[in-house]
Amino acid sequence: MWFLKHGLAFVSSIHSALLCLSLIAAAVGRAHVLKRSPFSWKTGVWGSCVAQQCGSPGLQVRSVWCIHSEGWSTHRSNCHLSQRPAQQRTCVKVCEWQRQLFEWQPSPWGPCSPIPPLQANRCVTAQRGLQQRSVKCVHRSNSTAVSVRVCEAFSPSPELEQACLLPCPLDCVVSAFSHWSPCSRTCGPALQQRTRQVLAPPLYGGADCPSLTQTRPCSRDNNDDHLVHCPSDQQEHSYSLWAGPWSACRHKGTPPSGRTTVDFSNSPSGHKAVKLLRMGRHHSENFQHHHHEHHRGLSGSWDVQVGYQTRQLRCTRSDGKNAMLSLCDHDNAPVNFRSCVMPRDCEVTDWSAWSPCSKTCRTADQLPGFRSRKRSIASFPSGGGEECPVLEEVQTCNALGEFLPLCPRYDWKVTNWGSCQVSPLLSQQDHRHGNSSFLCGGGIQTREAYCVWISDNMTTSHMPRPVGMSLCSSSLPSLIQPCSVPCSKPCRLSPWSPWGPCAHDNSPENLGKKGVMLRMRFIAEEAWGQSESCPHITEAMTCDDLISFQWRVMAQGPCVPQDGACGRGTQEQIVECVTVTGETVPSTRCPGEPPLSQQQCERPCPSDCVLSEWSAWSACSHSCFDKHAEGKQSRTRSILAPPAEHGKGCLPASVLEQWRPCGTHSCMVYYWDTSPWGPCTPDPSLEGNSTAQKATVEQGCGTGIQTHQVYCRRSSGEQVVPKRCPESTRPDQVRSCTLSCKVDCIVTPFSEWSLCPTSCSPVNATTSTQSRQRIVIQRPANGGQECPATLFEERECNPPPLCPTYRWQTHRWHPCILVPDSVRQAVGGHTEACGLGLETRAVTCVGVDDIPADVAECMRWAGVKPAAVRHCRVACRDDCTFSSWSKFSQCQGCGGWRVRTRSLIGRSKKRWRCQQEALVEREACPCSKYHMRPHGPWSPCLLLMQHHQAGFTLTRRSYHLGQGATQGWRAQREGKECGQGWRYRALACLDHQGHLAEAAYCNSSGIEEELCLVPCPLDCRLSEWSTWSSCSASCGGGVKVRSQWLREKPFNGGRPCPKLDFKNQVSEVVPCYSECNQYVWEAEPWSVCVVNPPNTLNGSTAPQLLCGEGVQTRKIWCVRKEEEKHSIVDDSLCASEDQPVTARACLLPCPGHCVTSEWSHWSECPVGCNERELRWRNRSVLRMPESGHTCPELNQTQSCANTTCLSYSYAYSDWSSCQLSENAVCGQGTKTRLLNCIRSDGKLVELGMCKEWGPSRGKLSAPCEVSCPVDCLLSDWSLWSECSHTCGAQSQMARSRLVLQQAGEGGRPCPSQLSQTKPCAIRPCYSWRLGEWSSCRVEGAECGEGVRERDLSCAVHWGSLSGPPLPKAVQEERCIESRLSKAIGTEVRQACSIPCPGDCHLTEWSEWSACQLLCLDGRSFETSGRQARSRAVVMQVPESRDSCPSQVYETRPCQGGTCLSYEWVTGGWRDNQRVVWCQRSDGVNVTGGCFPQNKPSAVRHCHPPCAKPFSFCTQSGVCGCERGFTEVMTSLGFLDYCMRTPGPDHKKADVKTSAGRPRTSHVQNHNRPREWALQPLGPDGRVRLWVYGLMAAGFIMILLIITMSFLLCKNPKDNPNTSSTQKALALAYDGDADM
Repeated sequence: MWFLKHGLAFVSSIHSALLCLSLIAAAVGRAHVLKRSPFSWKTGVWGSCVAQQCGSPGLQVRSVWCIHSEGWSTHRSNCHLSQRPAQQRTCVKVCEWQRQLFEWQPSPWGPCSPIPPLQANRCVTAQRGLQQRSVKCVHRSNSTAVSVRVCEAFSPSPELEQACLLPCPLDCVVSAFSHWSPCSRTCGPALQQRTRQVLAPPLYGGADCPSLTQTRPCSRDNNDDHLVHCPSDQQEHSYSLWAGPWSACRHKGTPPSGRTTVDFSNSPSGHKAVKLLRMGRHHSENFQHHHHEHHRGLSGSWDVQVGYQTRQLRCTRSDGKNAMLSLCDHDNAPVNFRSCVMPRDCEVTDWSAWSPCSKTCRTADQLPGFRSRKRSIASFPSGGGEECPVLEEVQTCNALGEFLPLCPRYDWKVTNWGSCQVSPLLSQQDHRHGNSSFLCGGGIQTREAYCVWISDNMTTSHMPRPVGMSLCSSSLPSLIQPCSVPCSKPCRLSPWSPWGPCAHDNSPENLGKKGVMLRMRFIAEEAWGQSESCPHITEAMTCDDLISFQWRVMAQGPCVPQDGACGRGTQEQIVECVTVTGETVPSTRCPGEPPLSQQQCERPCPSDCVLSEWSAWSACSHSCFDKHAEGKQSRTRSILAPPAEHGKGCLPASVLEQWRPCGTHSCMVYYWDTSPWGPCTPDPSLEGNSTAQKATVEQGCGTGIQTHQVYCRRSSGEQVVPKRCPESTRPDQVRSCTLSCKVDCIVTPFSEWSLCPTSCSPVNATTSTQSRQRIVIQRPANGGQECPATLFEERECNPPPLCPTYRWQTHRWHPCILVPDSVRQAVGGHTEACGLGLETRAVTCVGVDDIPADVAECMRWAGVKPAAVRHCRVACRDDCTFSSWSKFSQCQGCGGWRVRTRSLIGRSKKRWRCQQEALVEREACPCSKYHMRPHGPWSPCLLLMQHHQAGFTLTRRSYHLGQGATQGWRAQREGKECGQGWRYRALACLDHQGHLAEAAYCNSSGIEEELCLVPCPLDCRLSEWSTWSSCSASCGGGVKVRSQWLREKPFNGGRPCPKLDFKNQVSEVVPCYSECNQYVWEAEPWSVCVVNPPNTLNGSTAPQLLCGEGVQTRKIWCVRKEEEKHSIVDDSLCASEDQPVTARACLLPCPGHCVTSEWSHWSECPVGCNERELRWRNRSVLRMPESGHTCPELNQTQSCANTTCLSYSYAYSDWSSCQLSENAVCGQGTKTRLLNCIRSDGKLVELGMCKEWGPSRGKLSAPCEVSCPVDCLLSDWSLWSECSHTCGAQSQMARSRLVLQQAGEGGRPCPSQLSQTKPCAIRPCYSWRLGEWSSCRVEGAECGEGVRERDLSCAVHWGSLSGPPLPKAVQEERCIESRLSKAIGTEVRQACSIPCPGDCHLTEWSEWSACQLLCLDGRSFETSGRQARSRAVVMQVPESRDSCPSQVYETRPCQGGTCLSYEWVTGGWRDNQRVVWCQRSDGVNVTGGCFPQNKPSAVRHCHPPCAKPFSFCTQSGVCGCERGFTEVMTSLGFLDYCMRTPGPDHKKADVKTSAGRPRTSHVQNHNRPREWALQPLGPDGRVRLWVYGLMAAGFIMILLIITMSFLLCKNPKDNPNTSSTQKALALAYDGDADM
C-alpha cells in the first residue's frame, strides 16, 4: 500500500510537471510568434448607423485590414484571425434634431511629458513628448455627462493624445557649498557640515539633484582648533529634555491615554524607547466625577468648552540615545498637561436663494451670466476647529441665451453743429478781439454728444432719452470740425470808358429834344458778403448835338490835275454812312446829302509852295462846358518845300493852324443810385393763389422778392428828378430771392431721474438729491419756436432707511478652569489644583434695546467679536506672594509716566526666583494735547469752478460731452484758465506721543489753504506788419516784401511762433508788376527844316525859308503813362538806350526839285526768322520836279532778318504766399503769380510783344488754404472724485478733463496737466498688524515639538504698514471701533521643532532662488518663471545616520523672471592643472546647468609625452624647454632636444663648437658628489662638439710630429726659410681676432 500510494503520487507529479512544461512551452512559443510577427490588424472609423428610421436599432460597419509594420497592407491570412477586431456592431440611429442636444467636451491638454526621456548630451534643441486629455459626452444645455456611445453616433471621438515638443532635459542646478560649520562638539569625536541649496529643479527628465550636504569628521587637518579628548572630570555626553507634540484636546470625561514613563528596552534603531502605559478603570471613574463638577460650573459658557491635552517627555543624550528623565535637570517638574479649548468647527447658515442671473438679455459675445448665493457665519471656529467654508458661491447661468431678449444697445448721439466761430482762432495780440463780427475765413464749430439707448423697435420719429455717459463704450464721435465764414469782397470795377457820342435816349420824355452822352464801366468782380453793393456803372451827360448816323470818308485817291502835271484837279473819295459807334449802315439813314465822290484838289507845280496835309485834331482841352472855361482843339499843317520867286507862295503861318470849339455840352453828370436790398419777403402776387400761399406758409421757405429804392443823383450826390437820368440805364427795383426756412428748437426728452442712494444712511446724514435733464439738439433760427426755459430739474430723494444698530454684548468672566486632578494623577503630575488654566465668558449679539439678534448681524455691523477665552492662573502654595498694587503716582504732565509698586511678602522675599519678578509697573499718563503739522507738498494751484457750472454743466457731464467747448474757448479768452486760485496742503493732527489722530481733535478741517496765481499762457508775439517794400523790378515782374519781427517768445504753453529766419522775423512775399513802358519818352513834332539858320541872338527877324540840307529839332521828355494823362517825370526813369534823338538832318527841296511825302510805316514781316523775307515802305510824289531833276526812290525794301529773328516767350514768376482777406485768420485764400514777356536776348518787354506768339495758357491765380491755428480744446473739469483712501496720508481727490481737439498747426498746444489732485484730510488708519515670527520655543523643554508665534496687534499708521512713518501700536479697541475684522485663517501660531543634540534633522528652508525663465538663445518662451528652495540634511553624530530624513526641495511659479545661461569657467594653469567650474550668467558659481560634453579639460597633456631632458608640457600643449635652455625642433615640428643657452661667463664661446656652461645649481641635486666640469656627452646623450675638436687636434699633433721627424732626418739644405715658415703659419691661422 505504501508503495502504491507513493507510486501514484510520483506518477501524478510527473504528469503535472509535464503538463506545466507543455503549457509553458506553448505560451513561450505563442509569445515568440506574437513577438516576431510583423503583421497586425488595422481598423477604420465606424460608419453611420444604418436603420429604417431614426430612433430604431441598426448596424454600424467599419473596415478591418491587415498591415505590415512598415505600413503596407497585405492579405488578412497573414494576421491572426483570433485577434481580428469586430467589423460591425449594433447601434441606434439618431435623428437630426438630436445632434443639437449632445456634444463632445474635451478637457484641456495635460502637460507635455517626455517619452522616453533623452539624455542631456543627446538632445540638441528639443525632445519629443506626449500630451493627453480626457473626453466626455455631455448635454449642451446643462453640461450633464451621458454615455460616450451617444456622441459616437454623431461624430468620432476627438483625439485623446497629441505629440508635443519639450525642451531638452534640464539637470538640477545647485549652488556652491557654504563654509564648513563649527564642530558639533568641543571635545571628543565630532562632525562638520557644509550645505548648498537648489537653484533650479530638474525639468523634462533631467538629472535629479545631488546631495545638498557634505559631512566630515573634525580632525587636525581640517580644523585649526582641533578637537581634543574630553577631560576626565567632564561628562562625555550632555542631556536634553525632549517634548513631544500636544495631543488633541479631550473632554473632561475622557480618560487620558497613559502617562510618561521610561522604558530602557532597545528600539529597533538601537535607541531607548519611551512607552505610554494605560491607566486603570478606577481613574476613569474619578475623572468622570470631577468632570461633571466642572461642567456644572460652566453652564453659562455655552459658546466655549474647555478640555485638556497631554504630551510626551523624554530625556535624550547628545549621541541621540534616550536616558532617564532624572538626568535632565530642571528647576520645576516638566509640564505634560494643560487646559485647552475644545475644537469647534465653524458653523454657517443655510445658503440663501440664488440671486437673479446677471445676464438677462442676449449679446453677441455669447458669454454666460452669473448668479450667486451667500451664507453667513453662525459660529466662529475655536480651539483649532475647521475654518469656515466658502461663504459665497457663484455659478454660470443663461449660457446660451437663445430665448432671452436682445440686450439694449447704447450709442452716441450728437446735436446739430453750432455756428461757425472765428474768434477762437485769434491770437492774444490780435487787435480784432474787441469786434469780431466782421471776422471771416476759417473757423471752428462744435456740437455736443450724449449717450442714448438704441432699441430695435424704435421708430425714426421717436426721440431717445439720454442716459449715463458710461454706458456708451464706443469711441466718442468728433465734436469739433473746421468751418468757414465767407469773407465779404468789395466790388471791383473797371476804369471808365470814354464818353460816347451824343445819341438819343430811349425815354419818351426826351425823345427828339436832347441827346445823352454815356460812359460806362463794367463789374470786374461782384461784391459778396456783408459789403455794400456795387456802385453805379453808368454815367450820363445831356447834349444838344444829336448824332445818330453820319457820313464818313473811308478812303481818298491821288489828286489828278486837269491840265498837265500840276495845278487844279480832282480827287476820288469813298464815303459810307456809319453809326456813332462806327458801324456801317445803309446810306438812307444818314441825314442830308452825302459828300461828293469827287472833290477839288490842287497839285503843286515845281515852283509852288508845298504844304503837308492837315494833322488830326488834338484832344479837347475841356471835356465839357461850364461857365469858367470852354473846350478847344486844333490842327496844323507844315511847309514841305518853299516856292520859287515866280511860283505860288505859301500861306501865312496863321492860316497853317486851325482851332475849333469842343466839349460844348454841359458838365453836369447824372447816374442812378440804389438803396440796399430789403429783406426777402413772400411774393404778394401769390395772395390770390391760396394753394401756393398755404404751401409757402407751411414750409416756411420758398421763393420771395426783395425790393430797393432807385434814385437819380447828380455827380455831387444831390438827388434830382428821375427824368434827368436816362431811362435806358435805370436799375430794377425788384428781384427774386430764396426765403429762409424757419428752424424750431429741438430738445430731447428728459432723462430718467438719477438714482438715489440705496444703502442705509447713518443718523444726521444730509439729504441726497436726484436730477434729470434734456439736451438741446437744434437751436431755433429764422423765427422758429424757442427752446424751453427748463433744461435741468432737481429734487430731493426719499430718505433712505437708517442703518441698523448692533453690538457685541460681553458677560462676566467665569472662574479659571484647570486640568482635572484625575488627569494630573494619571499623567504623573503634581496633585495640587493650581497653575495655568483658561477662563471663558459668553459673548452675544444684541440690537436696539439689547434685544438678542443673529450673530451675522453683528459680524456685519459691529466689527470684531470680542475674545471669549483668555488665560488665567490659580496660585500654588509655592508661588511667589505679593502685596497688592499701590495706586498710580501723580502725573507731572503730558508725555510723562505714572508708576505703581508692589512687594514680596512671606517666604517669597528669600526666594531667588521671586526676586526676579517685576515689582514696579508703569504706564503713560493720559494726555489730551494735540498739535497740527503740515504733511506733504502743496497741491498745484487750482482755479475755482464757476457756481453756475457746479450744478449744471458738471452734473450734466454724466449724460453728454462737449457742452463747455465753446464756453471753454470764451473762458480761455476771458482769462478763466489762469489767474488767482488756491492751493491746498494736508495737515496731520498728532497727539503728544506723535500718534496720528482725527483732525477734529485739533479743531481743524485737516486742510491748509493758500492763495496762489496760475500764470496765463502768453502767445508768441510779433510786431505789426511793416509797409510793403517797392517792387524789386522796375520793368516786368518782381516781388515786394513785408515783415514781422519777434517781440516776445511764447510762455507757459502759449501759441508757438511761426518759422522764423535767422533775423527772428517772418516775411510775406507777393509778386508785383511794373509796366515795361510805364516810363516812356515823348517827343513833340519835328520843327520845320531850317537851312543855315541865322543867328537869332543878333536880331528878332524871322528866319528865311531857304532850301537844301538843313536841320530839324524837337523837344523830348520822360513821361509816366497813366489812364487819362501822362505826367512828366525825371529823365533817369526812362531807358537811356531808347532815348529819341532831338535833332536830325533834313532836306528842304528847292524850287523845281521833286517833293515827296513822308515814308509810310514798314509793312509787317511774317513770323519767324527768314533772311529771304522782305518788308517794304513807300512814299508818294507831292510836287513833280522840273526838267533836269528827278525824284528820289519812292519804294524801299529791307530784309526781315534784323526785325524778326528776335523771339518772345512767356515766363511765369513763382507763386506768392497764400493771401487771405484782411478779416480772415485762416482758411481759403488765393495765391498769385505774374506773367512776363521775355525777348530772346533776355530783355523784358511789353506783354503785347508776346501776344503775337499766341495767348498764355497758365493761370495767374489759384486757390490755396492756410491751416487754422486751432488751439487745443479741452472739456470742462470733471467733478472732484471721492477721496482715494478712507484714511492715511495718501488720500487725495482727483478731477480730469479730456482733449476734445488736438492743437492744429500754430495753435496753442495741449497742456500736459489733464488731471489735477488735491489732498484729502489725513485720518488715522487702524489695521491689524502681524508681527515677526518668534523663534521656535518648546514650553518646559530644550528640544522637541514646539511652536513659534507672532502677534496680531492693532496699529495706527499713515496709510502703509511698511512706513514711513512707521506704524505704532494702539489699543485693540481702536480697530474694533473701526469695524475691522481679523482675517479669518490668519496663522498666529505655527508648529515647529527644535532638534536635540545628536539628532539628524533638516535645515530651515533656504531663501527662494532667483526667478528663472526657460530661454533659448537668450529669448524666453514663457511669461512666468519658477524658483526653488530646499532643506538640507544635518547629521550631528555618526550614530544618527540611519534615522536621517531625506533632503527636500519645492518650486513655485514667479513673475518677472530673467533668462540665465550657464557656461564653463576655467582658472589658470598650474603644474599642468587648472580648476574648472560652472558659472551662471549672473556670476553665481553652480553645480549643474553646464553641458558635460563641453567641459574644458582640467589636466593638460602633450602628445607625444615630453620625455626629453629638461623639457616640460607648455600651455599650448606642445613640449618646450625649461628656463636656460633653447628648443631644437625636428622637421616635423616636435622637440628634438634642449640645448643650454650660453651664460654671461661664456660670451667668447662659439655656440657652434661649444655647449656652453653646465646647468644652474637649482636644477642639479646638491647632495650629488662633484663631477667634472667638462662632460663629453650632452644632456641628450650625444657627443659634444668639443670632443670632435679635441680628436681633430690630436690627429693634427700626430701629423705634426711625423712631419717634424721627417724634416729633422732630411738634408739641411732642403730646409725652408724660417721667415717663409712663419709667414705660412700666419696665413694659415684662423682664430679669434683677440688672440
